[in-house]
Amino acid sequence: MTARDPQTRAVHPPVPVPAGSRPLGVPIYQGHLFGFDSAAELAAAFQGPDEAFFYSRMGNPTVRALEEAVADLEGGARALATASGMGAINAVLTGLLRSGDHVIAQASLYGGTHALLTDLADRWGVEVTRVGGDDPAEVRAALRPTTRLLYLETISNPTTHVTDVPAFTAALDGTGVATVVDNTFAPLLFAPLAHGADIVIHSTTKYIGGHGDILGGAAVFADAALHRRVWEHSVELGSTADPFAAWLAVRGLATLPMRIARQSATARDLAGRLAAHPSVARVHHPSVPDHPQHDLAKRLLPDGHGGVLSFEPTGGRDAGRAFSEAVRLISLGPSLGDVASLVMHPASTSHRQLDAAALAAAGIGEGTVRLSVGLEAPDDLWSDIEQALAKAS
Repeated sequence: MTARDPQTRAVHPPVPVPAGSRPLGVPIYQGHLFGFDSAAELAAAFQGPDEAFFYSRMGNPTVRALEEAVADLEGGARALATASGMGAINAVLTGLLRSGDHVIAQASLYGGTHALLTDLADRWGVEVTRVGGDDPAEVRAALRPTTRLLYLETISNPTTHVTDVPAFTAALDGTGVATVVDNTFAPLLFAPLAHGADIVIHSTTKYIGGHGDILGGAAVFADAALHRRVWEHSVELGSTADPFAAWLAVRGLATLPMRIARQSATARDLAGRLAAHPSVARVHHPSVPDHPQHDLAKRLLPDGHGGVLSFEPTGGRDAGRAFSEAVRLISLGPSLGDVASLVMHPASTSHRQLDAAALAAAGIGEGTVRLSVGLEAPDDLWSDIEQALAKAS
């Protein structure tokens, strides 16, 4: 039926369907509703993530494009895109754990993950055992009949600890315990699923998005059945990715190989210069020979050690804070993986709630400065670092 009233026509504009050509880029399907010709077709769409799109909380073509791209990137069966990195972590942990379950977690984890595990322990009675992340024997010793998950990070924040993921997953062979690896710091540099992990998590806000203009997350699954289990929970949780943010993340993927290679190379260059500077007590980057996992990193990460490094000025807490305020080209701000370099002093910002002893237990110095290297020329970054070190000394 053709409506003639302008009010009705305004509500029902024509919806073009391309014919005779195809888009060369991923379109943004910002609309959240999809129509059907029969009640049976709509009913079928409710049955799962592989059915027709009908409501964007359950699935969206633009979001699906990101999910398929990230799944392919990590060599997974399926992926789930979320509204933030914490959305992905929440979907996985709350989707797979029940009250009384046991989790083995690496001691040095992203603060949001640590806070969520603490919250699950307090409210759900989920038991958490922390392991150092160096000795797989710790995992075997910590196993219980109720153990459901092992949670690791490829490269930890901000200490750049490198975890021997293949050794840790091998320690769980035959146990039925799922291994979750946060690979946010190492997209393209390491493939956890190829080394025995079951789920890989990314904050697409960081390197995958890459331009400091989105919030997003993704979880990639080696097994489609495990994906289905978490997908069903994520629909209830409401952690679905926004189509526009998903479109920006797809755009970011196109330049990820070049960006991560350049940022890793620049971080290696700056780490070497910092290690030789008299105002720097220690540098944390896997490329530095005295890094505790230097040899492991050469084996697991042969194509680069990531674009994040941290270092400890000789003046301690005051020097670390002063340095972070003295940079001019580099910006003082949170996040990482951006095209522009960012610096932060964890002891006064992200880890401000920890005293000196707690910081030391986490491997973080009171003066530690975290630097996320962008795409600027290395010499320009070094000039800014040098002048900031001089002011902080």
